Amino acid sequence: MGYELNLQHPRTLNEKINWLKLHDRTPLHSQCSDKYAVRDYVKGKIGENYLVPLYFSTEDAADINERNIDKFPCIIKTNHDSSGGVFLREKEGVDWQEIQAKMAKRMHRNYYTNSREWQYKNIKPRIIVEQLLLDDEGKIPADIKVHVFHGKPEMIQMDEGRGTDGHFRNWYSPSWDLLPMRWSSVLKNGRLTDPKNVPVDKPRSLDKILELSRQLAEPFLYARIDWYEVGNRIYFGEITFHHDGGYRPILPKEWDYKLGEKLDLQHQK
Repeated sequence: MGYELNLQHPRTLNEKINWLKLHDRTPLHSQCSDKYAVRDYVKGKIGENYLVPLYFSTEDAADINERNIDKFPCIIKTNHDSSGGVFLREKEGVDWQEIQAKMAKRMHRNYYTNSREWQYKNIKPRIIVEQLLLDDEGKIPADIKVHVFHGKPEMIQMDEGRGTDGHFRNWYSPSWDLLPMRWSSVLKNGRLTDPKNVPVDKPRSLDKILELSRQLAEPFLYARIDWYEVGNRIYFGEITFHHDGGYRPILPKEWDYKLGEKLDLQHQK
């Protein structure tokens, strides 16, 4: 970052995110970081219609085979860590042993060990298989990530083209004004790339996404609520409490301070 981490008097958003790791810990944080258990939280807060269809779940990697996985396209992932999902668009040519080995390895990984994000520490590992969401062109839909401070959406992170060379990330205000900042820009060949500095279309369901984000983030000081928009439907993705662990620069640097001012660590929900 280029400056020492100040946990006694944090000012930047990245400093405050690291402060939250140490001081903002509740069982609800763990439930909402569990990609399986969070489904019950979402169902109770906003209803199950926003959940991605769940095809299968297991605690044994050997169960990931052609007998149990019979709906395609799908994504196979674990509930207790970050990223690492396997996308299957069709059943032909699937190397089930390779997927089993990958999932078994992830089942033995505790994400807390490296990230020190407490909410992951005691999640019971599970493998889940969900419908793979695709748009009309058969592509992965854009990620719409709403950053909520004290129950109020303050900015929207829009990722398009994930997993491709065309991946870019823009930042918007809740009124969909393009913000002159970047955070966690896409890494290509070890270098940070600039966002696509032209606006993209506003999600059709943005108002609804913002309202649902308010409801889901209501118990928390700060949370990122992820969504997908497919056709006329919106789907909940996940809840994240420490965007990129508070380890990536916000540029220009003054935006790290500007966003940090929006997060009052003395405020108790």
